[in-house]
Amino acid sequence: MYLPTLFEAIYKGERHVGFGQPKPGAPQVLYRVADGQLAAAFTTTDGTEEALRAAVTDGAKKVTIAADDPELCPLPPLLPTATGNALLSGFMGTHKKKWGGESAPEGGEFTPPKWFFKGFGDWVRLPGETLNVPANPVALIEEPEVALVYVNDADGNPHYAGYTFGNDLCDIGLHRKDSGYNPYCKLCDTALAPWLFLGEPPRSVTGRVTIERNGVTAWEGNFDCGADALYFRVPDMVDHLFSFPAVRRPGMVNYVLLGADEASFHDGFRITDGDRIAIDVKSHDVAFANPVRYVSPAPLT
Repeated sequence: MYLPTLFEAIYKGERHVGFGQPKPGAPQVLYRVADGQLAAAFTTTDGTEEALRAAVTDGAKKVTIAADDPELCPLPPLLPTATGNALLSGFMGTHKKKWGGESAPEGGEFTPPKWFFKGFGDWVRLPGETLNVPANPVALIEEPEVALVYVNDADGNPHYAGYTFGNDLCDIGLHRKDSGYNPYCKLCDTALAPWLFLGEPPRSVTGRVTIERNGVTAWEGNFDCGADALYFRVPDMVDHLFSFPAVRRPGMVNYVLLGADEASFHDGFRITDGDRIAIDVKSHDVAFANPVRYVSPAPLT
């Protein structure tokens, strides 16, 4: 099955766009783009690969490099240079497993899931980067999730761009201690893959998590985070979120996490300082890993 993808990256100090998922050692064609050019193309075209390719490649400077060129630095999907104009947020308790295997009833008034704010766009970590967490978490949990990407046009109207995958690392132990602490619970770094998949939110997303400690597998398990695994319907969730003006500011990019399956915490495992979390989204041929680091704050002055 062909799934059109694209990505942006900094190469030799300039922003470029590429099409397809790069393969180590294989040649990769990049096109020089201005900051925000690709994001804007989602608000002025129908968002198909052909339309986007035309919008960003016509007349663009082109370079062919090895996909694993060390000077190629991927970016989170569509992240603007003015990263204060990008938000990372998501929904909680969305999976059917947490609702007795049921789906939300059709018709009637929509009762939205709980929502959380993770941070600005530049808080996003990429594959391989360290995920920092507070020095004394109660109990961490990895959360493999689908992240939908939206771009607001000049009038603040959101345009769906596509989706990627992430790890919404958080302190579930703190949340369970007191649900009112959830905003603190979410103050852990989140990883996103740089590949933007074009097309509707995926109905089926399956994969496997492996947590390594001192180079040895300490825990592993499967996950399912596609729309068919959710209690809530995706259009209902995002329509409700975008009813709030705060997330409809002109030019803003929104990364919206759809919720996670049960994970290592539910199996009695506890993530600790130095563990490496590897997420293999087998259904979409995306794999990424990040080490976890406990960070003690410097004394206040």
